[in-house]
Amino acid sequence: MKSEKGYIGVDIAISIVVLFIFVSLIASLSYRVNSSSQEIELKSKASELAVSEIETIKNKTWEDITTEDPAYREMTEIEEGYARTILVQDYHNIDATKTPDIVKRIIVQIQYRYKGKTQTVELSTLIAKEK
Repeated sequence: MKSEKGYIGVDIAISIVVLFIFVSLIASLSYRVNSSSQEIELKSKASELAVSEIETIKNKTWEDITTEDPAYREMTEIEEGYARTILVQDYHNIDATKTPDIVKRIIVQIQYRYKGKTQTVELSTLIAKEK
């Protein structure tokens, strides 16, 4: 009978393959978690910026919120990596049964880049004219 001392080449090769598979799986899972976390963080920041823009507009007077203002229609960088577009619509253009010049629809779009693609968060609200 042969004595079994030490490891043979096949044992070492199998253990290296198993170790490589586990390390690959852990690295892949770690990358996915990190990537998802980063995407959620960017989207959350874009949502926060959109809410802030809507609140800023709500603090303006009715006459200052116009559909003709080019500052609203043009894309403007508001923070590094984030740009905004604000659209103001008279609500009667959306629903012909509504009385004109009483309600405006504000649409805020925040654009940002993630993995080379432009992502957009869009929030909208209605603002009614006070009598």
